[in-house]
Amino acid sequence: MVQFLFWFSLLLVLYTYVGYALLIFLLAKYRPYKTQVQTPDGRAEELPEVTLFIAAYNEADIIAEKMLNCRSLAYPAQKLQIIWVIDGSNDQSEVLLQQYPDVQIVSSPLRNGKTAAINHGMQHVNTPIVIFSDANCLLNSDAIHIMVSQFNDPSIGCVSGEKRVAFTDGDTISSKGEGTYWKYESLLKKLDFQYYSTVGAAGELFAIRTQLFTVMPEDTLLDDFMLSMGIAQKGYRIAYTPDAYAVESGSLNMEEEAKRKRRIAAGGWQSINRLLPLLHIVRYGKLSFQYISHRVLRWSVTPFALFALWPLSFVIGLGQESPYNVFHVIFVAQVVFYLCAGIGYLQRDHPHVSKLFYVPYYFIFMNINVLLGIYYLLSKQHRSGWEKSQRK
Repeated sequence: MVQFLFWFSLLLVLYTYVGYALLIFLLAKYRPYKTQVQTPDGRAEELPEVTLFIAAYNEADIIAEKMLNCRSLAYPAQKLQIIWVIDGSNDQSEVLLQQYPDVQIVSSPLRNGKTAAINHGMQHVNTPIVIFSDANCLLNSDAIHIMVSQFNDPSIGCVSGEKRVAFTDGDTISSKGEGTYWKYESLLKKLDFQYYSTVGAAGELFAIRTQLFTVMPEDTLLDDFMLSMGIAQKGYRIAYTPDAYAVESGSLNMEEEAKRKRRIAAGGWQSINRLLPLLHIVRYGKLSFQYISHRVLRWSVTPFALFALWPLSFVIGLGQESPYNVFHVIFVAQVVFYLCAGIGYLQRDHPHVSKLFYVPYYFIFMNINVLLGIYYLLSKQHRSGWEKSQRK
């Protein structure tokens, strides 16, 4: 029984972080989703009207830079509406935004959270396509045009842009770890879409057909994921466009990154519970397979399996005659991996940390926070308001 648990845990961990990536690569290459869509010539009169939707809480420091970025977007100004939804901010956000006559301001005197802000703001959207972007993210100039073109395919109900984390060699693990993780995640999103559908959109930049929006419970933690997967559940695909991207700075430090990761992890547990029908692989086929492999395992059982491997390999190894048995080898490999992670932890606030140390540390850090996310969700901390993580 103990050996069964060991091998089950090992295979589960390997499949979640390596096996699925290899499998989806092969499926995307040899069994890609085939679609025939005629791309229009891009003339301004043929482009649809679009709303750029920005939900914000106390973002006065970034408004000028964000608006400069909005006005640099290569999309006809007469077809681009900009809405800022102010969620109970107590800074000068609304006053500053009043200086921009082309901005529609939707404000709430109470801080009810991002999901409530989205529900509120969507009542004022009257364009066929709405693009969501965070206030602290800067978009590349062609982002909107690239994303809108995906909707020429009637099977597409949502389009996810790419999240890019800006970091330099002198940054600490909070930026480097997040940046490395998102490179891996972006690759999976690209392969997922080539095979069938991306599994969830990135909140920093994504678009939907406005008619597909559904009001969400206000305590929803992962509004971007729930909104996009709700659309996928209706039979639409989620496109992924790496050439449309949003750039943001990494978290200020690992403490701020932990705050963000716990909230995401709690949102993962919450999403699994609220998207239970998507586990029905007979009904949802490819989407269910991708959802379980890419999200559910990573957000639920795999972290438990990961941390069970070390004691299981140690216990089983004690009963083996040869000191070079596979269980001892795997146990020692884990010891080395955890030691590298420990060194990464000790150097977490220092620049110029080697990948040899910060990658193992960030990997362990993410999985620990999946477990801590259970407490975060059960303690209902997420109902106290919009918890922002400080960034560089």
